[in-house]
Amino acid sequence: MYHQIIKPFFDYLTSFILLLIFSPIIIILTLLLYIANNGKAFFLQARGGKGQSVFNIIKFKTMTDKEDANGQLLPDIERLTKLGSFVRKTSLDELPQLFNVLKGDMSLVGPRPLMAQYLELYSDSQKQRHNVKPGITGWAQINGRNNLSWSQKFELDVWYVDNVNFFLDLKILFLTGIKLFKFSDVNMEGQATAVTFNGNN
Repeated sequence: MYHQIIKPFFDYLTSFILLLIFSPIIIILTLLLYIANNGKAFFLQARGGKGQSVFNIIKFKTMTDKEDANGQLLPDIERLTKLGSFVRKTSLDELPQLFNVLKGDMSLVGPRPLMAQYLELYSDSQKQRHNVKPGITGWAQINGRNNLSWSQKFELDVWYVDNVNFFLDLKILFLTGIKLFKFSDVNMEGQATAVTFNGNN
């Protein structure tokens, strides 16, 4: 009953309320990032969802599209703007994902949706993370986030899928709030984003 009725209703109602509450911040950041990123305030990327379906995640764009002399994008850390760094450090870049929750692509709590290109690299055990909707936050996010290895993240994701319940979700949301205030585990040391998953790490 929790999976089919309570959790979807809670996701829809809460995301709607949060969008109303944070709408002034969303509007301001949209305008500022539009200016900082040459007319591009949002970042859309194909991610793997429930049942390994693919959807476009919506985030605030925190990096420019600057390229080197060969037309290749510069390293993430060199493209991260000062405003983008602040938005990422405070996790405000995640706010637009509330629209994904409202649409039904995501849940407030669940395994983080990873790039669609990773879908063919998962082991049978790792694929279990797609038995539930991906979330804005999850069990792995409150237990290390980007400072975890891929194998550790997947173990935590699968554990969540096997143990998900109302009180676990409340615990994750509560601990996520604490981590947001501490600005902890946002990026791996020395880089702006997590390392790429290649099926072996």
